[in-house]
Amino acid sequence: MIKPEISWDDFEKIDIRTGTILSAADFPKAKNPSYQLEIDFGDLGIKKSSAQITDLYQKEELIGKQIIAIVNFPKKQIANFFSECLILGVIGENKEVTILSTTLPVENGLSIG
Repeated sequence: MIKPEISWDDFEKIDIRTGTILSAADFPKAKNPSYQLEIDFGDLGIKKSSAQITDLYQKEELIGKQIIAIVNFPKKQIANFFSECLILGVIGENKEVTILSTTLPVENGLSIG
């Protein structure tokens, strides 16, 4: 399904940044299998995220991985956890998520445009 066209002004409202995953833990209270992540966004600080990425990633391999995330959504409560950012990924045919990441190391917190 193709989504409706948005304006450039709409796109500019989305704050997409680079970050590095600092920690990953199981999230047994989540409705769908997920990890609780802490991500370093440089000057923006450390933000938490609940991510449904358990199909393709083990917790241990996520530590130190640079990711791309939206950092200006309102906090979203998932069970007893508040997710502060949305990690971006490609959703496969079976709803497995492949994380979007940088191809070279970059500074945490840089804007994506």
